[in-house]
Amino acid sequence: MEENNKYGLATAISMIVGISVGSGIFFKVDDILTYTQGDIVRTVLIFVLGALCVIFGSITLSQLARITTASGGVIGYYEEFISPAWAGGFAWFQLFVYYPTIVSVVSWVAGSFTTTILQLESSLELEIIIGLIYLVFFYGVNYFSKKLGGYFQNIATVIKLIPLIGIGIIALFWNEPLPEIPVSQIINITDGGKYGWLAALAPMAFSYDGWIVTTSISQEVKNPNRTMPIALAVGPIIVLIVYLFYLFGMVSIAGTDFILFVGDDSIYFIGNILFGSMGATVTTLFILIAILGVINGVTLGHIRIPKIMGEKKMLLKSEAFLDANPKTFLSKNASLLALAISLFWMFVHYLTLKFQLLGQSDVSEIAIAFSYLVYMALYLKVFQLYRKGQLKNFWLAGVFPILASFGSLIIVFGSLLTNFQYVPIFMLFNALVILLGFYVFRYNVNKVNK
Repeated sequence: MEENNKYGLATAISMIVGISVGSGIFFKVDDILTYTQGDIVRTVLIFVLGALCVIFGSITLSQLARITTASGGVIGYYEEFISPAWAGGFAWFQLFVYYPTIVSVVSWVAGSFTTTILQLESSLELEIIIGLIYLVFFYGVNYFSKKLGGYFQNIATVIKLIPLIGIGIIALFWNEPLPEIPVSQIINITDGGKYGWLAALAPMAFSYDGWIVTTSISQEVKNPNRTMPIALAVGPIIVLIVYLFYLFGMVSIAGTDFILFVGDDSIYFIGNILFGSMGATVTTLFILIAILGVINGVTLGHIRIPKIMGEKKMLLKSEAFLDANPKTFLSKNASLLALAISLFWMFVHYLTLKFQLLGQSDVSEIAIAFSYLVYMALYLKVFQLYRKGQLKNFWLAGVFPILASFGSLIIVFGSLLTNFQYVPIFMLFNALVILLGFYVFRYNVNKVNK
């Protein structure tokens, strides 16, 4: 790419902010406050720890992006710096666990917000059904039309920033009393002991998820050696400031007890406090569009993975996923496989909610926390390359990988604190999926060599 066509610092920062600000902040604040027992100092510390994990992790991985031309983000890094077989294992994790758990959980959340907007008598089953409609719709949209999905993504990116910044600004001038909570109601908090508040890192990791994509733009940035470390530090700090501004706004207007009392519906009630019933509906609609943008973005990426894996012989019967729609160049079989996997995880998510198997957590939080373990192999590889002299910067390639690894372990520890009974089982399942992908790739290679 010619230097004139590459991104400057400002564009790189805006891309990182746009990608990193997700939908999780809109429905995870109450979960974070639950684990921190409404303690604002600890809540702010959780937000800061989350941002630091992103900064150290993204800058560390950007060191790999500087010395490779491999495409495919983390899969490409694994393929070049670890091994093609382990890249296959990681790709299996992304295809069968990471992407579909996120899209299933976020689709359910969209269903929940839809019942609030339409003022329907909500039930888990109704929320799941509406979520299924959204899920199938966006898989269809992204298969049949590349442009429509792209247009919607641009709109959703702008819209999601309006309530985040708007509520914070209003709170600066807000001096009304906090809403009252019925005396008979019990506030939902979690006492996890001395370190129980670290469990809030699991929902916080969901709120920052998406940052991993930003590490793959290094080759498209002017003077990446200087620009990317600055952009990957400033970007998450801006996201942190926006998140804290939003948290400040919610707590100033409604108070921590009220947020804990109403849970995910807190944004609707805050909209009602500020603007009345119509304002509550409009505010929640903004949030819904932002959440739908996440579903759109995740499905957009998910349906492309099987074809990429098929080209690299990472799937059984890989050739079945190499067909292509003449208009979109997407594989029908790949899209159907991705949809089927997400439908399966929607059912699993329903069961975990129905029987409260994961408490305040969900399958996507565990998958995201587990992904930090997977990234650690790349962090350690950067440190190894620094020790060998292939990477020179003491801080970016020598110190940051260690800090990023430490941050990953803290997030995994926080995830375990959410549910010591089921979280280790699900993490073991994730590891088995990676091993299966590893051996499938080895099997395909051996079959070709014979």
